[in-house]
Amino acid sequence: MDHFESHAQSLVAPLRDAGEVTPDDATDLPVLPRAIYVGQSGDIALITAQGSPVTLVAVPAGSLVPLRAARIKATGTTAGSIVALW
Repeated sequence: MDHFESHAQSLVAPLRDAGEVTPDDATDLPVLPRAIYVGQSGDIALITAQGSPVTLVAVPAGSLVPLRAARIKATGTTAGSIVALW
């Protein structure tokens, strides 16, 4: 039973789902996430939801990055075990 099913999802509400990310230079993520979890430290090259390219440098393992990324690029990404959260 989900007691919160009838409540609207907000940006501060708990995340509802997740999916492992395979970095790809040409393909957007199948779902636009609300955040990204980083399991292994490193850099993350991405395209934001607004289309801006950016590289997050030296993201520590275990980080939860509250950024809506449309794409996680393979080129320039050294972090591993990345999970999209929405």
